[in-house]
Amino acid sequence: MFYSRKCPRLEGYDYSQENVVFATICIKNRRKLLGEIHTPETEVDAPWMELSPAGKIVEKYTNTIPGIDKYGIMPNHVHLIIFNQNGESVSQKIRSWKILISKEIGESIWQRSFYDHVIRDERDYLIRWKYIDDNPAKWASDEYFQK
Repeated sequence: MFYSRKCPRLEGYDYSQENVVFATICIKNRRKLLGEIHTPETEVDAPWMELSPAGKIVEKYTNTIPGIDKYGIMPNHVHLIIFNQNGESVSQKIRSWKILISKEIGESIWQRSFYDHVIRDERDYLIRWKYIDDNPAKWASDEYFQK
């Protein structure tokens, strides 16, 4: 018997229309390949992400995607807020992004698909923005965290 993978895209939704999407893209097998979170010694400073060489490659290509409004690179996943305005679907943008990064790194590092959420209003947008900002501080309780 073959496993049938459920499509994570919203059924019937046209992702090429103008929209704003929050996406989470994971590293295959949740390997902590993109860097590590550093916890400050004082409560005044916030935890921060130190990018590995692979994480720097991810950052380089993330900065080339038109419409990226906000991103957060974590040890084993990346969050993006993407304004989609030019008719190319979010899936096409992320597919191209994954290919460029994998070619430069020398191997395919990504899980097959990605999680997305169509942002519906300003409140939803601000919630996703804050989630990205707060993600390093909440790393130990993050659903993608692995020791």
